Amino acid sequence: MLSANLKTKISMLPDSPGCYLMKHEGKIIYVGKAVNLKNRVRSYFYSKEHTPKVAAMVAQIDDFDILLCSTNLEALALECNLIKLHMPHYNILLKDDKHYPYVRIDKREAFPRVTIARRMVKDGAQYFGPYIGASAVRDALEVIRKAFPIRTCTRKLPKERPARPCVNHEIGRCLGPCCGLCSAEDYGKVIDGVIAFLNGNNKEIIERLKKEMWDASAAYNFELAAMKRDAIHDIEGLMEQQKAIQTRDSQQDVIGLAQDGLDAMAQVLIIRDGRMIGGESFALPGEGS
Repeated sequence: MLSANLKTKISMLPDSPGCYLMKHEGKIIYVGKAVNLKNRVRSYFYSKEHTPKVAAMVAQIDDFDILLCSTNLEALALECNLIKLHMPHYNILLKDDKHYPYVRIDKREAFPRVTIARRMVKDGAQYFGPYIGASAVRDALEVIRKAFPIRTCTRKLPKERPARPCVNHEIGRCLGPCCGLCSAEDYGKVIDGVIAFLNGNNKEIIERLKKEMWDASAAYNFELAAMKRDAIHDIEGLMEQQKAIQTRDSQQDVIGLAQDGLDAMAQVLIIRDGRMIGGESFALPGEGS
C-alpha cells in the first residue's frame, strides 16, 4: 500500500531525464537513472512484473528523491557519481573504480598530440571530458583529426634530422612537424583550435564542415559529402555538455528556489571536486510571495 507521500511524489514526476534515489528510513538503498523519470519511477510502484530482487527493494521504499539532468548522458555520469558516493545496498554495478575517458593535450610539448586518458591527473596537461564510452571518444578523435591537421605519431619532436613525410601529411591530415614542414608556432595555432573546439566553441568548425559537405555534394562527390555529414553528427554528439562531471576542481553549492504564491521549496545541488554528488531539498511552508 503506497503512502500519501509516495502517491503525491509519483503524481508530480516530470517527463525528463535524471536520477532517482530510492530510500528506506532516510537511507539511500538504490540509485538509478532514467530517460523519462515519470515512466521509470512509476514502473517500480505500479508494475507487478519485477524480479525477486527488485520486488524486495520496492517493498522497502518509503521515500525517493530525484535530480533532473539535461541529457541522458548527464544522468549516466551522475548515476555513477552517486553510486560511488552512497554505495547503495541494491546497486551491484558501478561500485568498482570505473573511470570514463578524457581527452588529453599537453601544450608543454613542442608539437602536442591529442590522446585518450583514463584518469585525470595533475600533470600540467589539459583534460577535457569525461566522455561516456571509449569507443565513442576514439570515433570523435578521428573526426577531430580529419578537421584539424594534427600529428598522431609517437615520435619525439623536434627531430635533429627531418623525416620523410608520412601518408597523413600526403592526404592533408598532418602539417608534417616531423619533416620540418611547419613551425611550432603554426602547429600551436592548430592545437589552440582543437582546444577551443573541445571547450565547446564548435560553431566555426561545424560551419566549415557544412560548407565542405555542400561543396562536395555540388561536385557530385556524394561519398565525401556523406563523410562530412557523419563528421558533423559525431562532433555534435561529442560536444553534448555533461554538467554532472566537470574537469574543474570546483567546490560549489548551487541553490534554486521555487514558489507557488503560498509555499516555497529550496533545492541545493552539491558539487565537490568538480562532480555533482547529490542534493538536498527543503520545504518552506508559508514562505511564498
